[in-house]
Amino acid sequence: MNTPILEMKNITKTFPGVKALSEVSFSVAKGEIHCLVGENGAGKSTLMKVLSGVYPHGVYTGDILFDGKVQQFRGIADSEKAGIAIIYQELALVPEMTVFENILLGNEIRKGLSIDWNKTIQRATEMLKKVRLDVNPTTKIRDLSVGRQQLVEIAKALSKEVKLLILDEPTAALNEDDCENLLELLRHLRKEGVTCILISHKLKEVIKVADTVTVLRDGQTICTLDARTGEVSENILIKHMVGREIDNIYPERKERKIGEVVLEARNWNAYDPKLGRTLLKDVSFTLKKGEIVGFAGLMGSGRTELAKSIFGNPDGYEISGELYFKNGEMHFRQPRDAIDAGIAYATEDRKGNGLILIQDVKQNITLANLNAIAKRGTIDNNAEVKVATEYRDALSIKTPSIEQKVVNLSGGNQQKVSVAKWLFVKPEVLILDEPTRGIDVGAKYEIYSIMNKLVEQGMSIIMISSELSEVLGMSDRVYIVSSGKITGELPIAEATQEKIMQLATS
Repeated sequence: MNTPILEMKNITKTFPGVKALSEVSFSVAKGEIHCLVGENGAGKSTLMKVLSGVYPHGVYTGDILFDGKVQQFRGIADSEKAGIAIIYQELALVPEMTVFENILLGNEIRKGLSIDWNKTIQRATEMLKKVRLDVNPTTKIRDLSVGRQQLVEIAKALSKEVKLLILDEPTAALNEDDCENLLELLRHLRKEGVTCILISHKLKEVIKVADTVTVLRDGQTICTLDARTGEVSENILIKHMVGREIDNIYPERKERKIGEVVLEARNWNAYDPKLGRTLLKDVSFTLKKGEIVGFAGLMGSGRTELAKSIFGNPDGYEISGELYFKNGEMHFRQPRDAIDAGIAYATEDRKGNGLILIQDVKQNITLANLNAIAKRGTIDNNAEVKVATEYRDALSIKTPSIEQKVVNLSGGNQQKVSVAKWLFVKPEVLILDEPTRGIDVGAKYEIYSIMNKLVEQGMSIIMISSELSEVLGMSDRVYIVSSGKITGELPIAEATQEKIMQLATS
């Protein structure tokens, strides 16, 4: 084993009402890829925030040794100066700035007192090539999809001279090709001597790339396993993460009673006047009562744009075509119209569009259906507490209280709150855009079980997912989207990852 580049000893960190970390210790060897896994709320992100100086020395107990020296980071600048760069699960980009401005923000190339913009753009372009992102560096961040923004965040971190690169769920927003590109990039960095800590809920990618794996559970170190000696497998990791064995990631489904068509789009088109391009072209599909229909495709294929255009068109696309819901043609002018009709949409971007982070858990859960807990135009606080408590328990949302602000929850628990908000609407059609992004394997099983229960009760679900195994494991039928068009429809009995990828790249 190489000399440790990092040692964290007996780290304890508390927040009001909860001990996030309790005597956590682990070490990372120079030049290795060390994966950190655990359920949502296990303490992974908190531990990395301690390491990176977000939680400065003095607000936690324990010791950090980096490059053989005791460190007392007072902020992020201190950790970056030491050679540590971190990419958080939630993006930290400036939407109104360009890609190259974000990549070199605070690290611009100067000529005298001025910024050398040509060299800055050239440097940013090099970083974009490194993460295999083909995008004009002068594009504004707000005009990129969530997945592409994630790649810009990675390029931003790589632009610094790092000894230790920490990635917190970097592949959560990426499709399988981009995930593999990133993993290959980590292997390349390892050869160049860069040490990486990877936090991920995707156990298959952990097994692919890890040299060692440390498991956290309930804020404590459970074990560290050496992947190079065959100690790591999916079943072993799951057992250590959740404290029990899960035989099948996808719950067994009862035979479904699929009924008549409840939602149908015919020759559906969407044009974005802001970008000046066509997003959807002659899209036609059906959704039947009591089924889960998966929508697969590469990032930027048009899946999310399709969902938004159906759900009241909040982005102001120019729409043409026909939309039928419960046998009647519908024209939803805003999301409220779709909600009132019985359609709900859980966005892929929980931070930007899914939740109000400064409000508490109960307020977010009830936000989309306030009329259900109101009396004479006033919110019934008791009813709100009851509803929020029920959904917190049903989805196993880890929070010390339903009065906890959502911004203080882990990314996975924020996602659960977002799903709970739309379940409370009790829709007939539920559109789930990347429903398990950033969620651990135990919580995924719970979400999948809820989805199965909902369709057994007669709800219909559209599931957009970049994880092909998830599409295959949960769907009754699969539509494949490529460049804004439906390139294929497969019954689940005929669907394979190879067939889907072939249609997704056609």
